[in-house]
Amino acid sequence: MNRKLKALGLLMISTALLLTACGSSDVATANGKGGLTSSEVVGEISNDAVKPSSITMMVDGTLITQENGRDEFEKRWEAITGIDLVIVQPEHDVYYDEVSKAFEEGNLPDVILLSSNYYTTYAAQEMLADLTPYYSGSELEKSVTDAGKSALIDGLRINGKLYGISPTRGNGCVTYIKKAWLDNVGLDVPTNYAEYMEVLKAFTEGDPDGDGVDGNTYGVSAAGIINNEAPYINYLPEFYQDAYPSFYEKEDGTWADGFMEETMKDALVRLRDAYSKGYIDKDIAENGTGDCRDKFYANEYGIFTYWAGTWAKTLSGKLVEAGVDGELVTMPPIKETGLYLERVAPVWCITSACDNPSGVYKYFLETMNDGGEVEELWTYSPISDSYAKNHIDHLLATVALKNDPGAGSITEEQANALKIFNDNSKMADLPYSTDAYSLYNEELMGLKKELVKKVVIDGADIDSSFAEFEAANGAYMSQAIVDSLNAE
Repeated sequence: MNRKLKALGLLMISTALLLTACGSSDVATANGKGGLTSSEVVGEISNDAVKPSSITMMVDGTLITQENGRDEFEKRWEAITGIDLVIVQPEHDVYYDEVSKAFEEGNLPDVILLSSNYYTTYAAQEMLADLTPYYSGSELEKSVTDAGKSALIDGLRINGKLYGISPTRGNGCVTYIKKAWLDNVGLDVPTNYAEYMEVLKAFTEGDPDGDGVDGNTYGVSAAGIINNEAPYINYLPEFYQDAYPSFYEKEDGTWADGFMEETMKDALVRLRDAYSKGYIDKDIAENGTGDCRDKFYANEYGIFTYWAGTWAKTLSGKLVEAGVDGELVTMPPIKETGLYLERVAPVWCITSACDNPSGVYKYFLETMNDGGEVEELWTYSPISDSYAKNHIDHLLATVALKNDPGAGSITEEQANALKIFNDNSKMADLPYSTDAYSLYNEELMGLKKELVKKVVIDGADIDSSFAEFEAANGAYMSQAIVDSLNAE
């Protein structure tokens, strides 16, 4: 029995690219923009199953959006598979509000992308199809095994059963610093917290952007003080250090809630101090990731902890487009942080409402990692000629493309950022969903976020805030979950 779900996998995400004239196979080259026919692709997929006439999927902004070429993606996918694809794509920042609404109302798609927390919760509620019999013996299982990536899929098993597939590893965030800003204030890349704070002070009080005005910039921004999913602290690792605001497995195999430990109070002191000095974006509690990127490109701040790999190239390129020096330094984790955390990968799941799960597995999930034309479509935008990324990051794919047309597009910055992360990271713990976890964790996380905001933004006393947290049953719910995890 798996005592926890460790999805050694992932994501990263976002915009767009071309499968057409850039297609790698001989058949695709011969067919030009038409690509492969449905019989040429789907005819080789494993597992006997009835081919669906239509598949409805729900996905966030990690698939290219409509304005960035989603219609072309849909048209191309349908041409390859011969299946009508219905795409439900809420706005990225409210995606999980819409996911929760869909499950509550029973208005479910055939297949849906879920973060780790939602994956374990809905699996426990029997709202997801068991994919174990479809994956077992399939062509995808063989490809994953041959690639030496079995752990990425096995880590998604809950009590031996598989309720989803992740086409990529989890990846994580590294800290990027604008080199021009460091040069302008005469400082080196920080190696410990004291040096990090010195850089934040200089970026906030000095003239790092070189516009001749002191104090019109700030040090760092992030999309919230706590992220919405494990590992929660990946956007502000220098402040959290050894603190963790959720459940983790200790070295002795028992579970604990890091939010209830003294290390969390120490992290809150650091965050409150930096925020009160103006080193942290004043809007951090309301920021989405898009807000942070826009402010970074506008040269408002100098340090941004964001995804390793492809994003190193994207951030640099967008800065240049905005007329800002695009050279970024990827910072190894500071001494007190030790290691960056790799997030648990989002998981593609077939819902219990799907009336043909074997067909959706075969023609949708399995083709996503076929190593060929369909995976290439999920990897690169169908409207760009510069290998802009679609849903799958080719640097992180569970099954690599057999002939990756974008292999030569990997920049030195991308490779360096990914290497620093891979060499200095560990997988975040993710507890599986017990009854107590399912019952309390959402409310508990709400109380935790409220406490953190009150302390960091409002400057509230930490001990008094924890007393209010306990009075609201936060400590009770936390202990109930810990007890349930340790009872397994």
